[in-house]
Amino acid sequence: MSETTAKQSGKREGYKRLLPIGRTTRKSVLLADRTADVTITVGGLLVILAVFGILAFLAKEAIPLFMGGELKKQDTYVLQPMQDVIWSNADEYQTMGLRIGSNGRVDSFHINSGRPLSSLELDFGGDTATAVGATNSRSDMMFGFADGSVRFAHIALEVQVLRAEDMPAGLTQLDENDYTDGSAVYRRIPGNQIRRIFIDAKVMPPEQIAAEGVAIKAIGFALGGTVERPTRSYVSFDAEGVGRLTRAETRVNLMTRQETVTTRSSTLPALPEGTKVAKVLLTAQADQVYVGLADGTVHRFDTRDFNKPVLAETARLTPDGAQLGVLGFLIGDQTIVVGGNDGSLRMYFRLQPENAGTVDGYKMVLARELERQPAGIVAYDVSQRRKSLVTLDAAGNLWFRHATSEQVLLQLKQDKPLAEVGVQVMLMPRDDGAVAITPAGLVDHWTFYVPHPETTWRAIFGKSWYEGYQEPSYTWQSSSGTDLFEPKFSLVPLIFGTLKATVYSLMFAVPIALLAAIYTSEFVHRKVRATVKPMMEMMESLPTVVLGFIAALILAPIVESWIAAVVLGFVALPMGLMIAAYVWQMLPPAMALKLNGIPKFSFMFVVIALSVWVAAALGPWFEQTFFYGDFKAWTNHDVGTGTPFMGLLLWPLSFVLLTMLFNRTVGTSYRLHVRGLSRQQAGVLDGARWLVMIVLSIALSFGLAMALTAVGFDPRGGVVDTYVQRNALVVGMVMGFAIIPNIYTLAEDALNSVPAQLRAASLAAGATPWQTAMWVVLPTAMSGVFAACMIGMGRAVGETMIVVMAAGNTALLDWNIFNGLRTLSANIAVELPEAVIGGTLYRMLFLAALTLFIMTFVINTVAEIIRQRFRKRAFQL
Repeated sequence: MSETTAKQSGKREGYKRLLPIGRTTRKSVLLADRTADVTITVGGLLVILAVFGILAFLAKEAIPLFMGGELKKQDTYVLQPMQDVIWSNADEYQTMGLRIGSNGRVDSFHINSGRPLSSLELDFGGDTATAVGATNSRSDMMFGFADGSVRFAHIALEVQVLRAEDMPAGLTQLDENDYTDGSAVYRRIPGNQIRRIFIDAKVMPPEQIAAEGVAIKAIGFALGGTVERPTRSYVSFDAEGVGRLTRAETRVNLMTRQETVTTRSSTLPALPEGTKVAKVLLTAQADQVYVGLADGTVHRFDTRDFNKPVLAETARLTPDGAQLGVLGFLIGDQTIVVGGNDGSLRMYFRLQPENAGTVDGYKMVLARELERQPAGIVAYDVSQRRKSLVTLDAAGNLWFRHATSEQVLLQLKQDKPLAEVGVQVMLMPRDDGAVAITPAGLVDHWTFYVPHPETTWRAIFGKSWYEGYQEPSYTWQSSSGTDLFEPKFSLVPLIFGTLKATVYSLMFAVPIALLAAIYTSEFVHRKVRATVKPMMEMMESLPTVVLGFIAALILAPIVESWIAAVVLGFVALPMGLMIAAYVWQMLPPAMALKLNGIPKFSFMFVVIALSVWVAAALGPWFEQTFFYGDFKAWTNHDVGTGTPFMGLLLWPLSFVLLTMLFNRTVGTSYRLHVRGLSRQQAGVLDGARWLVMIVLSIALSFGLAMALTAVGFDPRGGVVDTYVQRNALVVGMVMGFAIIPNIYTLAEDALNSVPAQLRAASLAAGATPWQTAMWVVLPTAMSGVFAACMIGMGRAVGETMIVVMAAGNTALLDWNIFNGLRTLSANIAVELPEAVIGGTLYRMLFLAALTLFIMTFVINTVAEIIRQRFRKRAFQL
């Protein structure tokens, strides 16, 4: 054996003698270790599966929003011909339909089977109706006659729910569900009840409005008013081209139920001689009258002054060369539907644009031009609950559309297309079917299912032009106090509100949390750190609902009352700390060393309290000097200019620019000179330099502000604008307070994990503790610090209760820090209790949750990629 081998053997033998002899790991320990390993692995996989399961569930609930319509069935049958059919109607359950002839005959039929039911004769006094106008419900109508009279009629299909034992005997079976006694239809429904559908017809006595023997050629009819003061308005044009507007207001005594009817009438300004009116529309308030001519020209009368109506506008609404096919309103009477004989379908809004060029300042503006049908549009009907409609062309194509989303939901076709004059089209009240009836008696009945016609990718994430808006916009407004309301489902304002709340809260939280982490990690005594860190972590246990309550009911009113002092506080607090820091540098080294630790830490709180007091004391002077004595009036553009506030905004930038200029010119010489001075002398000199830089930066910033004001720039209208009490400033402060513990704790742990030898090496090379913290410790711990900020950001993105209570819940699209906002999470919390399961709003809230999930996932993924890059750089140090 060689000497080297002997030495190695001796080492091995000696090493073996140092190990425990005969010791083995117990099987229970090995089993526990294996169990823990398997449990952790399975648990991690289950967490991943749970996350993807949540994602799949959210997607499953949201996907139906983008599914098209489904045609369930189509029936075709033939009724007795009614060549003079002028109106038709059906009940909401698609059970019973009726046709009305110009002679007053009403025929009813069973919609599903086509079996004829009873008929009745309306009391037209032997006259023949020459015109008809009706409300959107199709049950209230006004008939015009050849003798110049009109009659109001209510012809509805009423629904009555009976007990099962009240069902008449001897009924005739129509199909597997329905029975009839010849006039009404009966159906068994859940709850051991019977649904009875029957015709309720009432015709009022005639009212002579035109000269005797002058036929009424066109009528527009509308109901309005309130329960105690209902109104019945109609506009008519006779064979001589004379237009008359009549309004009957009924006052109901709620005690005696006695009715008093007041009728007023006025004559519309004359149209050009020879004008033949094709269609007349009247709004429910009777404030606008639209008269359509065969060539596509529409005359709009402003009748807000009932006694002095004026012809406000005349415009051609069909494409060039196209004749007018149909003219009507969507529900709400704000959207004008214009169909042409070329298959075109246009939507117009009455808006108030600049330079309208009309008598009343309003103008019919083309808002939408929907997909053209293969042939000219001859009939249409609109939904009684949505902005949907069906249009029938001369080739028998029936298209079911939604106006706002501009999509064709279903393309249907008549079994035997007949381009007859007088064809009637009905969209069922629940938007789940349609009927087309020709004068020859041919009936096409479609049953379909289109649950979410309002939603498309463009409607949700793009701009839509809504009724009453001057231009397309991103808008979220899911409900209103009236059934005429148009739901608006753009998620863009909610996504923007989420980002806005996150940005402002991070602007408040990140500087405080990171500077606090650096301070407690690098500068304070370990005893102070052992006290401060647990206190900061305890802040995280505060319920956010409590913070939101405090923010809404306490902080928001205080900030509103002391807004100038609050704004000044953002300047006074850092200035006070900087001044205190320079004063500390001027202390003798022995005194500074003696006061280091808890006294120094306590001194900081004294400075903070003093800065707050200074801000509160100088608040009125600050408001008078910089905001012309009224901060809220200034933000609302009522007083002053933007120069003072713009100077404050430019001040930090000016200071940075001057500092960079100083460092690039005399910075090196200055630092070499300071090194030769004592600590007190260096503190005095550096403090004087800092004060000079402050003065020069103020002069520079306000000089730039005055120059920008001179060229017309004003900071108001963007980040700073009209002040409301519950705003993004309050949300930023309170939410920032909520996420500070997260960011602080993780960042402080990351800074403390930096190896001590790196600090020692930096200090040994002559760096100050501050330089060591900023240029050695912080870059090394950057991956952990960045992760802390991202976790805080994730907390801010998903925060709910604070923004629900303190943000005002206004889905706006602006960066104004003094205005409210609505986030995705707050929107879900607020509106989910009102959402009908399976409805459009319900699924939109799931889509909002899915969007929030994807946003968080993308942010965290990008953050992790960036964190890994920081970590690689740290390993290279």
